[in-house]
Amino acid sequence: MADRLASEPQGKALVRVRGLKMHFPIFAGLLKRRVGAVKAVDGVSFDIAAGETLGLVGESGCGKSTCGRALLRLYEPTAGQVLIDGQDITSVDAEALRKLRPSMQMVFQDPQASLNPRMTVAAIIGEPLVEHSVFSKDERRERIYELLDQVGLNRNFANRYPHEFSGGQRQRIGIARALALNPKFIVCDEPIAALDVSIQAQVVNLLEGLQARLGLTYLFISHDLSMVRHIANRVAVMYLGRIVELADRDALYEEPLHPYAQALLSAVPEPDPKLEAVRRRIVLTGDVPSPAHPPKGCAFCTRCPKVMPRCHEVAPALSEVAPGRLVACHLHGDGPVPHTSKTAESTAAP
Repeated sequence: MADRLASEPQGKALVRVRGLKMHFPIFAGLLKRRVGAVKAVDGVSFDIAAGETLGLVGESGCGKSTCGRALLRLYEPTAGQVLIDGQDITSVDAEALRKLRPSMQMVFQDPQASLNPRMTVAAIIGEPLVEHSVFSKDERRERIYELLDQVGLNRNFANRYPHEFSGGQRQRIGIARALALNPKFIVCDEPIAALDVSIQAQVVNLLEGLQARLGLTYLFISHDLSMVRHIANRVAVMYLGRIVELADRDALYEEPLHPYAQALLSAVPEPDPKLEAVRRRIVLTGDVPSPAHPPKGCAFCTRCPKVMPRCHEVAPALSEVAPGRLVACHLHGDGPVPHTSKTAESTAAP
């Protein structure tokens, strides 16, 4: 692809997403005819550089997890293009996709639900090696021990079952399984959401350490904005299936531009009591619209405190308003834009 997305980070992009859509059909009536679709992900475009962590944030139901699963083709995307290390995974057949699986893995939200209770830790971690490698039994055992060491678990735990571990230890097992085939790209789907607060920092520090040692690239999906600020290099804010702002982490947290990003970040607690006392919280009215019937125009127009008549008619494009700063909002889309700016849609593959 010759075109470059305006939000492309410094360095070579390992992951390129263009116009990704994931619509789930709605069937009704005696004949079960299709009457509509739930637009869980509705035209998402971004890049992730090799070795980078992109944080994907938003409230529950905005499409974060669906985006992550569609990215790895755990769901079959409705439309769009996903290139991982130059390979378009949306256009390959099942056999070719199977051969690409080792380079892309996922750490799931609930470590209890994602681990087979009837399999030992060694069998869980070794399953990818059985499916995708030609290791002998002894080589496989050594690799399993190596992975247990990497995630901070005792080798003696290899023959135990998932129910014998705490939540944090189970998540470490899931991370070890994801690392088994030396992937380049890992989608972390709210990997700390089901863990105690005291364990969350340990798991995030583990992910950071593994990234530094192994050169991993992460899409880190979370609703914990404080943790995303700690681990991510850039952050994408998602609302009702669309990205409304994408920027460098520090720039976004210091001065969010989109009204939804402003409201979202205003909810993050401030550890300094003096600053917390004067902090202004932006409270949004109304409920999130149904993704089956999104509003005309801007997806946020029904709740936006700065809404204009134009917002109800025209959907704003995700455009670069400053170097590396993308915003989908009419408040920022009409001002002076650098001559190198492009919209995300202009680079989407047909």
